[in-house]
Amino acid sequence: PAAAQPCTFPLKLWLLVNNPRVHSVHWDTSGEGLFIDQRLFEQELLAVGPSTAGEEELFKTKNFSSIIRQLNLYGFHKLPVSPTSSAVGSKPRAATESGNAGNTDGPLHHFWNPHFRYNRPDLLLKIRRLTKANKEKLDAGLEVTSRLPDNLQY
Repeated sequence: PAAAQPCTFPLKLWLLVNNPRVHSVHWDTSGEGLFIDQRLFEQELLAVGPSTAGEEELFKTKNFSSIIRQLNLYGFHKLPVSPTSSAVGSKPRAATESGNAGNTDGPLHHFWNPHFRYNRPDLLLKIRRLTKANKEKLDAGLEVTSRLPDNLQY
């Protein structure tokens, strides 16, 4: 099988959460998870036409549930959103900085993956799509390989 596509879903997501022009996806306070404002995400990134991120068509879908499915396929876990959750800004904020999940258009989703971290694009290599073949390899104790696009190699 061929190596991962040059622009995988986790990479697109990592680029979005670090893009200051994208307002619907933000790091959480620790920089270890991300918040997605569903309504804003749908308007900003899934609507017809060029997106805020400057792409003609960033995702092949216009359906937010397909984005959730992709998150699940790549091993992201949904976390509860508490009233004190911070979804403000695209950089992680210290726990002392105030932030409020209530200032979003809603619904707000909080996702976590052990290899999706602020300032660590190198960890994206460890995120694998949970295909049947990859699951069989992992169950057999084999490594599933991936690679970053050349412009993100370190």
